[in-house]
Amino acid sequence: MPLGFVESLLWLSLNVYHESRGEPEIGQLAVAHVTLNRAIEDKKSLADVIMAPKQFSWTFQKKSYVPLEINPLQDSLRVALKAMVTPDFTKGSTFYHHVDVYPTWASGLLYTGRYGSHKFYRDNSSEISATGF
Repeated sequence: MPLGFVESLLWLSLNVYHESRGEPEIGQLAVAHVTLNRAIEDKKSLADVIMAPKQFSWTFQKKSYVPLEINPLQDSLRVALKAMVTPDFTKGSTFYHHVDVYPTWASGLLYTGRYGSHKFYRDNSSEISATGF
């Protein structure tokens, strides 16, 4: 297995863990696909996409990035791997937010669905594509 794949799997797992642990699997998979869609759209590594300033809440908080809960970490690894080898079902989503918040940026995007406790969106001009990794 190439090192790039392993590194991507670890970054995606961390993002799923910090952004959506506790969500049903469908919600975790949707978060993973958003992350993959951004990497594909921006032609960047998952690390670059995830660590971009203020893109994912866990990356700009002053907390440790180290996962402390073993079962959710194992689930995140499994979900990340599943997302990397299955087609995107989020209709090309590249954005999401929790259902209890109402960000102003969402009004300019196309709503694509709700998975777990998050609403998902994509740019109106984006083409829908399958995102196998």
